[in-house]
Amino acid sequence: MPQVVFYQLTANDDSIAARASALIADAYANKAKVSVLCDTQSQAESVDEYLWQLPAKRFVPHNMFGEGPSTGTPVEICWHPEQVSRRPMVVNVGSGMVPNAHQHKQIIDFVPLDEDAKQAARVRYKQYQQAGCQMQFKSAD
Repeated sequence: MPQVVFYQLTANDDSIAARASALIADAYANKAKVSVLCDTQSQAESVDEYLWQLPAKRFVPHNMFGEGPSTGTPVEICWHPEQVSRRPMVVNVGSGMVPNAHQHKQIIDFVPLDEDAKQAARVRYKQYQQAGCQMQFKSAD
C-alpha cells in the first residue's frame, strides 16, 4: 500500500517545482529512484531547471523522459501519465492523480495556495484515500 504525502505550500514557496526539486534532492540523497509527473513539457522543463540550480553538493542526476542513458538516471521527469516509470517514488507536480498508484511505495503531492489548485489537491487526496493509500499531510515549513 503506497504512502501519499501532501505538502501544504506557503506564501514563501516560489512554486511547486521549487519545493519539489528540494524533495527530489532529499530522495536522491537517500538513494531513491524517482519519477516526476508534470502536466506539460513546459512544467517538466521548469522542474529540470530548478534541479540544475541546486548547489553542487546537492547535484541530482536526472533526465527528461526519452532522453539520457538507456539505463536511465535516478530521477526521470515526465509530462504524460503513461510515461511514469515503475519506480519506488513519484513526485507529482501535476494536477491529476498519479496513475497506478499501487505500483509505487511513496507519492509526494502538493497543496498550493491558489484556490482552484487547492480544490484539485483535495480531490486527489480523496481519490488516493479511496484507493486505500496511507495518507499523510505536512506543512512545507
